[in-house]
Amino acid sequence: MDVTVKEREIQESGFSVIDSVFTDQEIEDILLAISRADTTKESFRKSDDLFAIRRFLKEVPDAIDLIFNKKLKSIKREIFGRDYFLVKSIYFDKPETSNWFVSYHQDLTISVDQKIEIPGFEPYIRKHDQFAVQPPLNILESNFTIRIHLDDTNEENGALKVIPNSHSKGIYRPETIDWSIEKEVSCNVSRGSIMIMKPLLLHSSSRTTNNQKRRVIHLEFSNQLLPKELQWSEYLDFE
Repeated sequence: MDVTVKEREIQESGFSVIDSVFTDQEIEDILLAISRADTTKESFRKSDDLFAIRRFLKEVPDAIDLIFNKKLKSIKREIFGRDYFLVKSIYFDKPETSNWFVSYHQDLTISVDQKIEIPGFEPYIRKHDQFAVQPPLNILESNFTIRIHLDDTNEENGALKVIPNSHSKGIYRPETIDWSIEKEVSCNVSRGSIMIMKPLLLHSSSRTTNNQKRRVIHLEFSNQLLPKELQWSEYLDFE
């Protein structure tokens, strides 16, 4: 992996794909840990179109050491440094016959432990037993996401579609996209590979049309300290 190239891709385009971070056996071990989880808890969401586990690493702690293997730790360290910690983890399982899709959006909220009126942090939304809030822009600009793909993913089973460089334009409302200027790219990612993206990157996901699963582990990282009254809903320093 050419770290300089990946850093430049993330800085300029807002995303990058890195192949073969996990072996087939490592993926199978992660899936086995997921299969043993207690799906009756409130953090689990199950429907015909989507199965999701919020606060994934809290609910499936056996997956932590499997996910943070030497290769992933090295990638995070070489591209972003040592001061980033995990602040959100979600597992998404998009079934073979799923009609679930997500229109273009930016990831504008962070997950926190409570609702407190603090300048720059608004509005709040209650999600299950935690709160989501839109923080000051500098926090969103410094954060990044790693998506671990447990299946081959392309345009036919819900690969993310993104608009390169949209992360550099601040809050970019989807209804204002100028398609005469912007270009859509499908981020096809193979099983065991990862996609790194910035939260402000405009992205969407289409319905499944090829009868293939799309399972992804979504991990968000930050190096920002919140006001002392407010805590991240999740926190894991794996260095």
